Amino acid sequence: MHSNVRETLKATIIHIIVALFITGIVIWAIHLIAGKQIDGTISLISKVSIDTPYKEHEQEINLIPEKKRLDSYPEYGTQYATIQIPKIDADLPVYFGDTLEILKKGVGHSSGSYFPGEGGSIIYMGHNSAKVFRRFSELELGDEITVKTSYGEYTYKIYDMQLIQETQTDMLPIQDEKEILMVYTCYPFKNIGYTTQRYVVYAELEQ
Repeated sequence: MHSNVRETLKATIIHIIVALFITGIVIWAIHLIAGKQIDGTISLISKVSIDTPYKEHEQEINLIPEKKRLDSYPEYGTQYATIQIPKIDADLPVYFGDTLEILKKGVGHSSGSYFPGEGGSIIYMGHNSAKVFRRFSELELGDEITVKTSYGEYTYKIYDMQLIQETQTDMLPIQDEKEILMVYTCYPFKNIGYTTQRYVVYAELEQ
């Protein structure tokens, strides 16, 4: 009788080990095959912004004082710059606009804010995915952010970081007294799914 119990217990343990081994292989295979699709889905769910009609931006551009306007502006939805943050090894494309389609490709530029070089508030946003701003928690005061455009290169130094609610639009003020770059992403950084919190990094243009 004891022999039968031992044999049954041994067989059960073997079955558990085999099941765990097979489960591990399946999980590895899914990650290998669908890793990119899963990451893209997570990025889409963890949305940062909403669609902004281009016509609305045309009106906003016309409100910018003439002395601060650029000679020409990029078309909505096109890449016009790259943003580099050495501290977190980020080198990402920047697109004019902040739709979900744009944010799938890289960093979005709020169409209601100024462009680098215009002397006002610039608002960038990106997903908290591993390929974009997942490492935002590593940033510190004094770290540099460089934006390279087709018409010039601009370096900003971080002077503040804030955790805000998505409804606190007053924490992303549009002003033209000094050039400030505000970059934000969803928080918590490793959150999967939609979240109402935003982590904002504030950086001022270095003279």
